[in-house]
Amino acid sequence: MRLFAAVLPPEEALDELARVVDPLRRADGGGLRWTGHAGWHFTLAFMGEVGEALLPELHARLARAAHRTAPFPLRLHGAGQFSGHALWIGAAGGVDAIHLLAERADAAARRSGVPMERHRRFTPHLTVARSRARADLHPYTEALGSFEGAPWQVGELSLVRSTLPAHGVPGEQPRYDVVEAWPLAG
Repeated sequence: MRLFAAVLPPEEALDELARVVDPLRRADGGGLRWTGHAGWHFTLAFMGEVGEALLPELHARLARAAHRTAPFPLRLHGAGQFSGHALWIGAAGGVDAIHLLAERADAAARRSGVPMERHRRFTPHLTVARSRARADLHPYTEALGSFEGAPWQVGELSLVRSTLPAHGVPGEQPRYDVVEAWPLAG
C-alpha cells in the first residue's frame, strides 16, 4: 500500500483556508489542478509502496516517534511554490517541532526497512494546487502570501494510505485514509 506519515490540520483550520483558496480555484481558467480539501495535509515522510510484512515494525517505530514528541502549536501561514509546479501554504509556530517530527517519521520508516529513496529536504507545506507544465504561480502566491490561520495544537502523528485515481477519469482526486494515528506525548 502507498503510505506517508503526516500531520492533519483540524477541520476548523481547513475551513479557514478554504475561504481564501476557493475563490482562487473558481477564478482559475483550468490551468491548475486544485487539491481537494480532503487532501490538505503536511506530509512528513513519503514512503511510497510499503509491503504488509513491514507494517508491524513501522507501526511500532512511528508510535515510538510520536511518544517521544511533545504536542506543539502550528498554524497555516503564507504561501509559496515549488518551481512553478506546486502551489502551497506554509506553516508557522512550532516549525522546529514539525521538522523534528518529520525527521523521526523518516527515521522510523528507514529503520523499519522502508526504502526511502524519494526523501527530500523537509519543507512544511500543504499543497493546494499543481500544474503539469511550469506555470506562473506568482499571482497566487501573492494573493495567499499574507494568509494567517488561527493556531491549533498538533496532537498526533498519522500514517496515511493514498489511493491514486484511475487514469482517464477527469477531475478525480486521490483518496486518503488514515491507517493509524498515535498521540504525541513527549
